[in-house]
Order: sequence, then structure tokens, then C-alpha cells
Amino acid sequence: MFEKSVDCKHCDKTYILNIDEKGWKEWESGEFAQDALPDLEAGERELLISGTCDECWKKFFGEDE
Repeated sequence: MFEKSVDCKHCDKTYILNIDEKGWKEWESGEFAQDALPDLEAGERELLISGTCDECWKKFFGEDE
């Protein structure tokens, strides 16, 4: 595991994620985030993928029903 600092590109809040190194390498090699990084919450994976934190995502697109 390692810590990765990620900034939301919308609210500029910084998040620290604990990421599995093997999963990180798999994701960087093209695996889907949900497959390579299953220990992360969906919002944490989205932050890595799009740079949008869960709070901003919900503000823009609403809650899942």
C-alpha cells in the first residue's frame, strides 16, 4: 500500500488515498479501476479517473437512487 495525494479539479480539496501497489500498476496498464482497485470506494476511484471528488460528483449529478 502507498498513499496517493489527489486534488479535486473542481473544489481543489486534497484527498489522501491508500492504494494497493499491484492494483495501481494494473490500472495504469489499462485495467478497469473497479477491477484493479476494488478496495477503493467508487467515489475514490472516480477521483482518480476524472479528478472529481464524490462531493462534487453528487453536486453535479445527484445521488444514486
